[in-house]
Amino acid sequence: MSDNPLRSPLTNQDIEQTWEDTEQVVAVNLPDDATEERHPQIPDELPILPLRGLVVYPQTVIPLTVGQPRSIRLVDDVVNGDRLIGLVTALDPELETPSPDDVYRVGTLASIHRLFRAPDGTIRMLVQGLSRMRVEDFTSVEPYLKARVHAQPETVESSLEVAALTRNVTTQFTRLAELVPSIPGELINNALNNVDDPLQLIYTIATYIRVDLDDAQKLLELDSTEAKLHLMMTLLSKELEVLELGRKIQSEAQTEMEKVQREYYLREQLKAIQRELGEGDEQLVEVEEFRRKIAESGMPDEAEKEANRELDRLSKLPTAAAEYGVIRTYLDWLTSLPWNLRSEDNLNIAHARTVLDEDHYGLEDIKERILEYLAVRKLRAERADGLSIESDQDQVRRERQGAILAFVGPPGVGKTSLGASIARAMGRKFIRMSLGGVRDEAEIRGFRRTYIGAMPGRVVQTIRRAETLNPIIMLDEIDKLGRDFRGDPASALLEVLDPEQNAEFTDHYLDVPLDLSEVIFITTANDLDPIPGPLRDRMEIIQLSGYTEEEKIAIAQQYLVPRQIRENGLRETEVEMSAQALRELIRDYTREAGVRTLEREIGRAMRKVVTRIAEGKTETVTIDAPMLRELLGKPRFGYRTELEDRTDRPGVATGLAWTPFGGDVLFVEATHMPGSKGFQYTGHLGEVMQESARIAFSYIRSMADDLGVPEGYFDKYDVHLHVPAGAQPKDGPSAGVTMTVALASLLTNQPVRSDVAMTGEITLRGQVLPVGGIKDKVLAAHRLGATTIILPKKNEFDLDDLPEEVRDRLEFVLVEQIEEALAAALVNGHNSDNPVD
Repeated sequence: MSDNPLRSPLTNQDIEQTWEDTEQVVAVNLPDDATEERHPQIPDELPILPLRGLVVYPQTVIPLTVGQPRSIRLVDDVVNGDRLIGLVTALDPELETPSPDDVYRVGTLASIHRLFRAPDGTIRMLVQGLSRMRVEDFTSVEPYLKARVHAQPETVESSLEVAALTRNVTTQFTRLAELVPSIPGELINNALNNVDDPLQLIYTIATYIRVDLDDAQKLLELDSTEAKLHLMMTLLSKELEVLELGRKIQSEAQTEMEKVQREYYLREQLKAIQRELGEGDEQLVEVEEFRRKIAESGMPDEAEKEANRELDRLSKLPTAAAEYGVIRTYLDWLTSLPWNLRSEDNLNIAHARTVLDEDHYGLEDIKERILEYLAVRKLRAERADGLSIESDQDQVRRERQGAILAFVGPPGVGKTSLGASIARAMGRKFIRMSLGGVRDEAEIRGFRRTYIGAMPGRVVQTIRRAETLNPIIMLDEIDKLGRDFRGDPASALLEVLDPEQNAEFTDHYLDVPLDLSEVIFITTANDLDPIPGPLRDRMEIIQLSGYTEEEKIAIAQQYLVPRQIRENGLRETEVEMSAQALRELIRDYTREAGVRTLEREIGRAMRKVVTRIAEGKTETVTIDAPMLRELLGKPRFGYRTELEDRTDRPGVATGLAWTPFGGDVLFVEATHMPGSKGFQYTGHLGEVMQESARIAFSYIRSMADDLGVPEGYFDKYDVHLHVPAGAQPKDGPSAGVTMTVALASLLTNQPVRSDVAMTGEITLRGQVLPVGGIKDKVLAAHRLGATTIILPKKNEFDLDDLPEEVRDRLEFVLVEQIEEALAAALVNGHNSDNPVD
C-alpha cells in the first residue's frame, strides 16, 4: 500500500529529470499526441492499488512509495505489461491492509511512468492519473486486489456560470499562492495561465492545497464540473481564512517581539547614558528605596533578615525576569505592613461608657465586659510606668493585651454594630471581615509564593488596610465557615484566635512571624453548634438574647425612627410616631428577636408619609395606632389571638423552642381516631424529638387510670401527634413536657390554658429535666402574649438572666414532675369529669 507523499507541482519536463525531483505532486498538461493515452482501453480485469490518506486525480503525476509485499508483487506484474493500474483510496488511513470493503469505489485509472527499487526493498514509482473509473466488483484478493472497472468520465459544462466560477477559483488560488512561500511563482504561471480546461484546473489546484480526505474524495466523485468548481471555491475560502489568520497571528507576535527588543535596547542605552551622567538606573533607585523602607519599617529581626535577603536577590535580577516582579510584590507587602504602628488607646472609662450607651440600648453584660478590659489595660499601664527597672516595664507591656470575644445571638440584635462602637470608645481602627461562605484555608493563612498570583491571607490584608498593629477586627458570621478539599478555614483560625500563639502568626505568603497579640478579635455567630470545639474554646462567649417589647420601643424611639426620618428626607418636625403605634407595630407587624424587621417596617411607614407630603396632602403627620394600620395595611401577626385560636380545643399545647434566630413558639397537636395502628407522629421531627414523643405517649399510657382513660381505649383508638410547620426540621428534647400535656389534654378532654407556654424534657418516670435557651424561649412567649410559663425546677437560676420587666409581667411555674405541669396547664387540672369515651 502506498504512503502519502509531499504535494508540489511538476511539469512534463520535470518528469524526465533526475529521480530526486520526483518527490512531488504534479499537474501535467498533456500534449496533443497524448490524448489517446488519457482514455486508454481498460482491460477486463485491472490490478487495484489501495492508497492511504491520498487521492490521485486524473491528469496529475504523483510519486508513490510501495512497501507491502502484495503491492510490490502488483507493481512487478504490471510493469511487464500495459502498466495500467487502478488507484483507490482506503476509507481508514490507519488500516495497513485494506480489503475490498475498506476502499472507496470511485478511483483513478493510472499509468506507471517510472520506478526505482530502493536499497531497503521498497519501490518508488511515478504514476500519472489518466481518467476517472468506478469499481464494479472485485474478482480477486490474492496475491493482490483485482477488479472489473468501467470508465466514469466527468460532465464538462460550457456556460457563463462555469466561466465565472473558473475565474473566481483562479483568483482565489493566486491569493492563496501568495501566502504560501513554498509554491514557486513560475509553477503557478505554468499551472494556471496555460490551463483552459476547467476540469484540469480543478485537479491542478487540488494537488496544491491541503484538503481533508473526505473532501478530496468528494471532489473526485462529483460528476458535474460546475459542482466541482463550487466545492473548490469553498475549500479555497476555508484555506485562505486559515492562512490569513495565521499570518495575522505571526505578524502580531513579530511586532510584540520587536517591541520587547526595542525596549530592551532603549533601556540598555538609558543605563549607559545614566552611567555617563553619574546617575543611578531605575532598578538601582528601586532597590535603594526598598532598603530605606526596610530600615524605617521597624520590622522584627527575622522579618528584616528575610527582607534583606530577598532584596539582594532582587538587585541581581534583570527587570525583565519573571522572578523580579514576584520578589518586588513580596517586598512591597513586607514594607507596607504596620510593624511598629499602634493606635493609642483611650482608657477613659467614663468616655467609653458614654460612647457605648450612645450607640446601643441595653446590652449591659457586653458593655461591662468592655469596661473591664479597659480598666485592666489602664491599671497595667499605670503599674508599668511605676516600675523602676526598664526590663520589668517591657515584661508587663509584652504580656498579651488583646482579647477574643464571641457575640452569639439572633440576627438584628446589634452584634456587628457593637464592634464599631467598641472601636470608637477605645479610639482604635475597626475592620470587619466577613467569613460567611469562606471554604479555602488559604483565605486565612495566605497562598505560598510558589503559586502564580499568590497573595497574603485576609488577616494580613486586614492588618495592612487598618494601618495599625492593634485594630479591632470583627470576624463576622464565623458559624457559617465552610470546608472542602481546599482545607478547613476553621482550623486555620485556631492560631489566629489563640492568645498564646498569635504573637507569632505566620502567613504562608509572608513566611515571617506577625504579632497579632494586641489585636482585639470579635467574632459573631447565630449558633455555636457549627463552630468546632477547639475554636469555640479559644473565645470568650457572650450571649446576646432578643429584645423585650419595652426595649424595642426604646430602641425605636432613640435610634430607628430618627434614622429613618433622616434617610427618607424628612424633618423631625414633619413626622412623629407615638409609643402606642410602635407597640402595635412590634406586636402585629413583626415577630423577631432583633429589630431589623422593625426598622424596615418603620421605613415603610415613613415612605408612605413622604408620599403624602410630596403630593401636598399634608405638612405634618402624627403616626398613632389607627394611622399605622392605614399606612401599613392589615396586620401580619396577632398578639395573643394566635394562642387563643390554636388552643381552644383539647389536644393542643403551646411549647417553646430555641432557634439560631431567637426563641420561638411551637404548637403541638394531638388527635385520635378508631383503629389499631397505635401511635404515630408527624411534623419533620428529628430522632431526639421522636424519642420524646414516644416517651410522652408511654408515660400517658402508664398513667391512664389516674387520667380517667377508659380501659381498652388504646386497643380501639389510634393516637396521632403532630407538630405544625411540617416543612421545618425540628429536633431536641425540650418538647417532652409539651407533648405530654397535649396528649393528656386529648385523653382527659380538657383544653390547655391559652395563656400558658411550656418547655422541659421528660423521663419515663415523669420527671422534668432542665433544658437550654430559657431566656430566648421566655422572650418568645412574652412576645406572643403568654402570661404563664412552665419551666423545669432546675432552670430556676436562668430566671436571673431575664429583664426585670419580663419577670414582673410573667408568672413562672417551676415543676419537677409532669403531674405539676398538668395541674398548671389544663383548665381543670389533670383530673377530668369528661374523659374520652
